[in-house]
Amino acid sequence: MKLAKHVSLRHDYINFVYLRLSERFIAVVLLHKLRELVKLVENLTTELSHEAEEYIEAIYKLQKKSGVAKTKELAEALSVVPGSITNTIAHLEKHGLVEHKPYRGVKLTAEGEKLALNVIRRHRLAERLLTDLLEAEWSDVHESACKLEHALTENVLLLLERRLGYPKFCPHGNPIPTEEGEVNDVECYPLTDAALNQTCIVVKIVDEKKDTLLSLASKGIKPNVPVHIVKRKKKTMVLCVAGKEHKLTQAEAACLWVKTAGGDQNNV
Repeated sequence: MKLAKHVSLRHDYINFVYLRLSERFIAVVLLHKLRELVKLVENLTTELSHEAEEYIEAIYKLQKKSGVAKTKELAEALSVVPGSITNTIAHLEKHGLVEHKPYRGVKLTAEGEKLALNVIRRHRLAERLLTDLLEAEWSDVHESACKLEHALTENVLLLLERRLGYPKFCPHGNPIPTEEGEVNDVECYPLTDAALNQTCIVVKIVDEKKDTLLSLASKGIKPNVPVHIVKRKKKTMVLCVAGKEHKLTQAEAACLWVKTAGGDQNNV
C-alpha cells in the first residue's frame, strides 16, 4: 500500500515537472515568435512611412504644377501602376493628410502640406550633402537622396544645414524650405514660354528624373547657365549653350524654368 502510494506521488511529481517544463518551453517559443512579429511590424511600418512620404512629396509637386494631383500623373511620378496607389491614398486620407475626390484627384490638407515641405527640405539638403561634401555629380544625386532623406532627423538637418552654409537651393535650382516651412523661390517661367532669339538664365529643373538630368548635363545645361533660343518647333527646341547648339525635346524644355538674362540672383 505504501509502495503504491509512493509510486503514485512520484508519478504526480513527474507530471507536474513535465507540465512546468512544457509551459516554459511554450512560453519561450511564443516569446521568440512575438519578437519576430514585432520586428516584422516595425519593418513594415518603416516601409509604409517611407512610401507615404514619397507619395506626399509627389502630390505636393503635382499640386504646385496644376492645382491637383491626378491619379495617372501620380502613378507616373512614382513609377507605379495606377491601381496600386489606391490603398496608400486611402491610408493618407484616413490620417488627414490628403483629400481625395474621385475622378478629380488628390490634394494635400494643411497638415499634409506641412509634412510635404519637411520631406522636401530633407531631400534637397541630402542632395546638397552629396554634391557639396561628397562631391557627387549634381545630375546623379536625386535617387540617392530619396533614400538618404528618410534617415535625417531634424537635429541632423540643422547641423547639416549649418555645415553647408545655409543653402537656399538644391543642386537642380529648386528652393529648400526653411525649418518653419517657408519657401523662397525665384521668379521664373517655363523655357517653353520664352521668345525666339531670347537669352535666358536657367533657374531650376523641375523634372529630377535621372535620364532627364543626365541628358541636360551632357548639353551643359544646369542652373545659372545662360541659354539662347535659336529655333523653335512643335516638338523640339534648339538652344545655344556656351557657343554650341543643342536640340531639346519639348519635355526637356518644359522642365527648364528660366528668367530673362540680366538678373543678379543666382541659385546657390
